[in-house]
Amino acid sequence: MDELSDIGQIRDLLQEIHDRARSLEEKYADDLARVHPGYREGAYNLVHYLALRKTDTESVRAALRRLGLYSLAHAERNVLGAVTAVRRAIDALTGVAVADPADLTHDIRTRNPSAAAHRRSILGPGPEGRDARIMVTLPNEAAVNPELVAGMIDAGMNVARINCAHDNAEIWALMIGNVRAAASEAGIECRVIMDLAGPKLRTGELKPGPCVIHIRPRRDPRGRVIAPRRIRLIPDDALQRGTKMAVVPVPRECTEFAREGDEIRFRDTRGKIRRMLVVEKDEKGIVLESFQGAYIATGTKLTLRRKDAGENLDFLVGELPAVERPLLLRVGDTLVIHADGRPGEPAREDADGTIIEPAHIACQQPEVFDYLVPGEDISLNDGKISGTITDVNAQRIHVRITKAKPTGSRLRGYRGMNFPSSDIRLPGLTNTDKVNLEFIAQHADGVSLSFVSKPGDVELLHAELDRLGADSLGLIIKVETRRGFKRLARVMLAAMRRYPIAVMIARGDLAVECGWARLAEVQKEIIWTCDAARIPVIWATQVLENEAKKGLPSRAEITDAAESQHADCVMLNKGPHILAAIRTLDSILRRMQSLRHRKTA
Repeated sequence: MDELSDIGQIRDLLQEIHDRARSLEEKYADDLARVHPGYREGAYNLVHYLALRKTDTESVRAALRRLGLYSLAHAERNVLGAVTAVRRAIDALTGVAVADPADLTHDIRTRNPSAAAHRRSILGPGPEGRDARIMVTLPNEAAVNPELVAGMIDAGMNVARINCAHDNAEIWALMIGNVRAAASEAGIECRVIMDLAGPKLRTGELKPGPCVIHIRPRRDPRGRVIAPRRIRLIPDDALQRGTKMAVVPVPRECTEFAREGDEIRFRDTRGKIRRMLVVEKDEKGIVLESFQGAYIATGTKLTLRRKDAGENLDFLVGELPAVERPLLLRVGDTLVIHADGRPGEPAREDADGTIIEPAHIACQQPEVFDYLVPGEDISLNDGKISGTITDVNAQRIHVRITKAKPTGSRLRGYRGMNFPSSDIRLPGLTNTDKVNLEFIAQHADGVSLSFVSKPGDVELLHAELDRLGADSLGLIIKVETRRGFKRLARVMLAAMRRYPIAVMIARGDLAVECGWARLAEVQKEIIWTCDAARIPVIWATQVLENEAKKGLPSRAEITDAAESQHADCVMLNKGPHILAAIRTLDSILRRMQSLRHRKTA
């Protein structure tokens, strides 16, 4: 085929894209008519992008590159403008009358990207030298530690995220107050976004185990004790704070009478006599060291042997937290998930280790059982455990475990459940979401809608926001289900009826729903779709997770963070080393932005 024939085919293909784009404008006419005026251009370009995606352009891109023309590789930001420009160049090469320049200018002008303005509207102004914002999930410590919040803002946080699945309105108000105060002190703006929990499917609670604490001194590989275990005794009427040491509540008199050098003796739950030495006393209580392993339970009698006074005093251990007993699941095991709220229990075994009653746990949203059928898949605990439904009715489902660690995987209470192959139709807003939305409308800058699967979920939230008069509240659509991804264009058009909005790639549940192997592909497609609509996109879940939690990022995390610069905002989850993680991400985004600008075509 000669070059002129190739050019003729290219012209025909470009005309096909143009005609399909105009056709889709008619198909989506009702949706386009209802979008907010600020998104009108982006909405039309989104529809044109759908037309481009439905056309196989691979066959002509190489030909366009050989001709030195734009190959449409990044045409999503201005589809008809790019198509029209290439058509005009093709016409000039072949001597065909060039299209009316006014028409070309119209296409390019009316589809001119306005993404930067939309980004500022919902995510706030960006820092000097970095376009991508940094969003950070606030720990509950942010409610009582204003210095931590100030440090997060100083490190580079631009958006503070509060997850309504945790804590309560009183804690949220304290968090927001600290964010507003720290941002004002720093002279910058930090937006507050709050996540509605949505119809997240979770396991129920587990039956609590014994109220006991295990004291274990440090041992070498041969089992010899090389360092004592430290235990803190605190008054049983004092507030327990987070600590690395085991904490045991006792009557206040015990901590008041004790002195350094005193000894505490007791008989543990196994009947073994144990002793611990008082090595420190402060305003919180006393610290003891033990070179012996022991099990201390609620009600254990402790004898304080006062060295200086020469007397022995007896006290009882206060209420200890119950030990959680997670379900241990192996490949081939059966798990019963039931509708009633009774606490879950591990499997019961006979003396030979044969299971006589399978493990069971509740589902917090049992109405989902109505949409399940045998043979469908289930993922538990973010995909760490998988299974196949073997039986289902309105009261319970039976699951045969097909994926777990070789030694068995542990399933704890309140862990996520996903049914990626099931057609589940639950309301997009729960009653709890509606209550929390009243607080959000008064205190936050934006709200995130979780587990969006259809335009109706967005419309339901719009109705609630209208009822509350929250006209200026920003809206973030979280893409974390397979159905939400497949219907993304329709969902976005529904969301674009309000201003401002953004889209979050919630990669945790999305990976479980779409499959780990497809995650990179899916998140790229979401970014391209958002680029077409000029809607800001947020890259979320497990960014620099190791650094935030353990203080040292993996190599894969660094490259993942570098790739995240394609988004408008990057989200970090909470962790004890969150300040270091924010600084690392800030540095990576700045360096990658400079590199990207140098490589821009």
